[in-house]
Amino acid sequence: MKTVLTGITTTGSPHLGNYIGAIKPAIHASKDDETRSFYFLADYHALIKCQDPVQVHQSTLEIAATWMAFGLDTETAYFYRQSDIPEVAELTWYLTCVAAKGLMNRAHAYKASVQKNTDSGEDTDYGITMGLFSYPVLMAADILVFKAHDVPVGKDQIQHVEMARDIAQRFNHIYGEHLVLPRAVVDEDTPVLQGLDGQKMSKSYNNTIPLFVTEKQLKKKINQIKTNLQEPGEPKDPDTSAVFQIWKAFATPEQTTYMRKEFENGIAWGESKKQLFELINTELSAPRERYNELISNPKHVEATLLKGAERARTHSQELLTNLRNAVGIRPLG
Repeated sequence: MKTVLTGITTTGSPHLGNYIGAIKPAIHASKDDETRSFYFLADYHALIKCQDPVQVHQSTLEIAATWMAFGLDTETAYFYRQSDIPEVAELTWYLTCVAAKGLMNRAHAYKASVQKNTDSGEDTDYGITMGLFSYPVLMAADILVFKAHDVPVGKDQIQHVEMARDIAQRFNHIYGEHLVLPRAVVDEDTPVLQGLDGQKMSKSYNNTIPLFVTEKQLKKKINQIKTNLQEPGEPKDPDTSAVFQIWKAFATPEQTTYMRKEFENGIAWGESKKQLFELINTELSAPRERYNELISNPKHVEATLLKGAERARTHSQELLTNLRNAVGIRPLG
């Protein structure tokens, strides 16, 4: 059986881009009987870039509730919190002891931080923690501890999976064939949503449309999507419009064809945004209600995560028992 693994960093509230780009396709994929699916809340990773404990804690609840509200079957998929799997931290150390520093030097995030310091005249190591420098090792442990075959990622994350392969190969070369070599899977058909300003929807750009705001707030956010000054009746180009791009991500093929014709016929921006709100709100209304129920019952969410971790650890404990023996950390006599 193929194993697929996806991690979600707990540093913010989920938005439409997260839903379309990761949550919706992952929940759909989890229904494949030929796949063993692991989905985890990457709270250790969150500590690298967020040192606000209230935000990390709240984000964990919001993201877990989001996946559950959209119908993730936590009885079949493995849904857990990273910090509830102690084998991840143990494996991270084993991998750290074989990972080449030169490999870590090439990590995109680290190189970007060094370049930023260089450009601003700071010391190259200014503000760079060991968490930032070595997080690819932690990511490798997340993947390797459950012998994941496929890791769905965006193009900017391919390097991390390739580094996990490199580290696993090095470990296997030294200690024997214990770790499965993963591969990055990029779905070219999954859209990357534009945000309010036309850039990629991202918390970094502060241009997101949160998933579970109220209907009134959702409508307000959609009305803030940047458009040009074309008047009603003037034909509009759907392929350069954030409104149409977001519509297409939620619409059926028939609805997409309809809206494309409306753009060609010069639909008013206000009317296009009104219809976009109605389309999105229809899809989110039932999950929103379930989400609010879950947010108000964090003990249920906690119990679900702990149960998921217990199930997942039946796999991680077996691997780490073998690895301890392989590296020489085993009972004497």
